[in-house]
Amino acid sequence: MTSSRHHHRILPLLLSALVLALSVLPTAQADVKRYQFDIVMSNVSRLCHAKSMVTVNGSYPGPTIYAREGDRVVVTVTNRVARHNVTIHWHGLKQRRNGWADGPAYVTQCPIGPGGSYAYDFNVTGQRGTLWWHAHIAWLRATVHGAIVVLPPPGVPYPFPKPDGEAEIILGEWWHADVEAVEKQGRVLGMAPNASDAHTINGKPGPLFPCSEKHTYALQVQWGKTYLLRIINAAVNDELFFSIAGHTMTVVEVDATYTKPLRASTIHLSPGQTTNVLVRADRRPGRYFMAVQPFNDSPGGVPADNNTATAILQYAGVPASVLPVPPPPAVANATGLAAAFHGALRSLNSARYPAAVPLAVDRHLLYAIGLNIDPCASCPNGSRLAASLNNITFVMPRVALLQAHYGGIKGVFSADFPDRPPARFDYTGAAAPLRLGLGAAAGTRLSRVAYNASVELVLQDTRLLAVESHPFHLHGYNFFVVGSGVGNFDPARDPARYNLVDPPERNTVGVPAGGWTALRFRADNPGVWFLHCHLEVHTSWGLKMAFLVEDGDGPDESVLPPPKDLPEC
Repeated sequence: MTSSRHHHRILPLLLSALVLALSVLPTAQADVKRYQFDIVMSNVSRLCHAKSMVTVNGSYPGPTIYAREGDRVVVTVTNRVARHNVTIHWHGLKQRRNGWADGPAYVTQCPIGPGGSYAYDFNVTGQRGTLWWHAHIAWLRATVHGAIVVLPPPGVPYPFPKPDGEAEIILGEWWHADVEAVEKQGRVLGMAPNASDAHTINGKPGPLFPCSEKHTYALQVQWGKTYLLRIINAAVNDELFFSIAGHTMTVVEVDATYTKPLRASTIHLSPGQTTNVLVRADRRPGRYFMAVQPFNDSPGGVPADNNTATAILQYAGVPASVLPVPPPPAVANATGLAAAFHGALRSLNSARYPAAVPLAVDRHLLYAIGLNIDPCASCPNGSRLAASLNNITFVMPRVALLQAHYGGIKGVFSADFPDRPPARFDYTGAAAPLRLGLGAAAGTRLSRVAYNASVELVLQDTRLLAVESHPFHLHGYNFFVVGSGVGNFDPARDPARYNLVDPPERNTVGVPAGGWTALRFRADNPGVWFLHCHLEVHTSWGLKMAFLVEDGDGPDESVLPPPKDLPEC
């Protein structure tokens, strides 16, 4: 018979073993992921040209943020650059009640000055997939950007076959000159700035460019295995096609929302968009070009970089001396290809991942997109290019809009942005510029939206100056792309053709040149949220506005207090 003293000795051992066993078991509890981002100047060489440019931690692109759905993420950003202010935007993360962590300069925060630090502290709630981060001030996102990979919670599988490997593919642009100087030169002249000198894949232009043998990204694959490619268009001004010679891709996610599987040999991404594809390495072992080619369907619009960037899909065991299979011919003006690709996308709309499309609408908005010409006494031609929504060129304040709203600071903005254009006209007709003129009013005007209101926003391109496709990004929300078309939106006929069952859910959407796109979302995230064209040249011309979503009545329906280290203007 075991003595009671022996029981007293063995009980602590059993308890210790139990605690140890529990400590190594998988847990569903949220984790805290911490990162340090140092904003520094780095010497970088591409295409036989070297320059000093702004980077994060000295890398281009910058580091990838990894998290799981439900995690808390804290990224401390320290600005070690003497001549630039900076902010970081976590593109596509909804920042529920927490616009303080969203990042657009003078919208939700004042910028981080030289020598300053700010901790972006946010929760990744109800989201999983591929997003990205980038500087959100001036044109710094050209070199300050990187991927965000949000994995499902532990034990939750992908809703598609598990891949054998994964890789991030970041598409970007390279300028020989300092990007800020390029933008400034265009502003001084009142004209569109120079196009980039090359596109890049993971910061590298590929072997079709000079001095680029070592500046070529290669992804090694094993024959017969399947790979998940997380593709991000981080370009500043260019919409892009992506393809892999000899291979078909299966789209399974856009903008961190799952989709019904869609097979495609070429995919299209506007700046700001992300697309996850499955690729099976089942071709003859060899080397195959991955190609990035520009899409520009507006000859009269902003100049585009027409060069093709390449990377290599490298089958294991194949020597580097084997010439890669070339990419398909350039498709710069393939309007039909881009439209067909986006028109075929559908939300997964499963029991676990439903498409909660608002069926009834509280607010109907129509925003007309205009490229304008404004007077400019200092410009050589006496005028400068500008852009507007509903004939309003947005003026950025010198106090952050969210800070002004939360603190009740008067005189920073007005909450009277119009729900529709000042005059109805044939938006895409040849006489459009004659009917409305090419000038626009300037102002810092927000659209006030009641908490939890369902909103339908129709973005309508116009022929003011030139028709052009425009990728629009809404901060703080996803939205459903319920309809799209060419010509003028017809409120009597077009809604009957909406997809209200499984439309794609996105945070960035392309408005077709000379056409329209209809979005629906529920305004359940209080705060001030930026809406802007993601062509940086158009944003800098004023093609932007912001929604002021009011607080609700419940305890979790109001903006959180600002953090103590929020930068001051």
